[in-house]
Amino acid sequence: MINVENLSRAYGDFMAVNQVGFSIGKGEIVGLLGHNGAGKTTIMKMLSGYLEPSGGRITIDDMDLAEHRAAVQQRLGYLPEALPVYPEMSVADYLDYAAQLKGLSGNQALDEIRHAIMATEISNKLLAPIGTLSRGYKQRVGVAQAILGNPNVLILDEPTNGLDPTQTQHMRALIRELAKDATVILSTHIMQEVDALCDRVLILRTGELALDARLDDLRNSNQLIVSSDVPPQQGETLLKSIAGVDGVQSRPEAGGYHYQLRLDRTDPARVANAIAKQLINNGHAIYELKREQRDLESVFRDVNEKEELAHAA
Repeated sequence: MINVENLSRAYGDFMAVNQVGFSIGKGEIVGLLGHNGAGKTTIMKMLSGYLEPSGGRITIDDMDLAEHRAAVQQRLGYLPEALPVYPEMSVADYLDYAAQLKGLSGNQALDEIRHAIMATEISNKLLAPIGTLSRGYKQRVGVAQAILGNPNVLILDEPTNGLDPTQTQHMRALIRELAKDATVILSTHIMQEVDALCDRVLILRTGELALDARLDDLRNSNQLIVSSDVPPQQGETLLKSIAGVDGVQSRPEAGGYHYQLRLDRTDPARVANAIAKQLINNGHAIYELKREQRDLESVFRDVNEKEELAHAA
């Protein structure tokens, strides 16, 4: 569906995006994360055809964006970070205008506008000038124009920005529904949004792709947690002797001792089984044995701390 190869964008001597590459399949919801200035918005602008790359290639639906810009853009829905709306226009007039820009007319345009209005729940604001709307309603108008024409690809920059909790839940449900027939790329500063919506995450760092991984894989670390009655002096020696265990850290806890085991590339389930056998065969109790779960925030922090340490060195 989307294929990006060696994508770069320079502003003079400053490289905003440097040799970024990734592929996204139909129906995926992919989160784009990074600190301010990491290159998220620049990539989204290039994917939409709004900004030309300095180098690299973007292919959408097997069409090269540089060669078939108009045809590709007809298949896109784009919600930019700063929505270009006309404050004096009513919501209805603006959506009609947006439909015309997408090449929609007649009954098709009416049907698409009606669907967008219902999907974003803005029917009570159709006659209101956009300039009088709250930030949340303006955001919903932006999403409404993005989904006009049933696009194959949706590019959403901060889609829940300005929405209250109820509106945020509704927007998440809408994005999931749209992803049944479209590919969705969304950028956000809110980790919970990515956790709630996305299948994959792309983390950018200073214009480069630092991580491309599925969320399920990220949540499972290469560490095991063990709680037992075996004291550290004996426990660390015993656990380090198990194949697949690279390192052991221990600390006392109520009723026993807590061990954090760093593993090599050995299957964690196999190591866990060996740990259980070793402890039980040596007469020790096991209170807990599980794979450590990481949240996205800690993964994001680790990725960026590696860069800071590299610069410090």
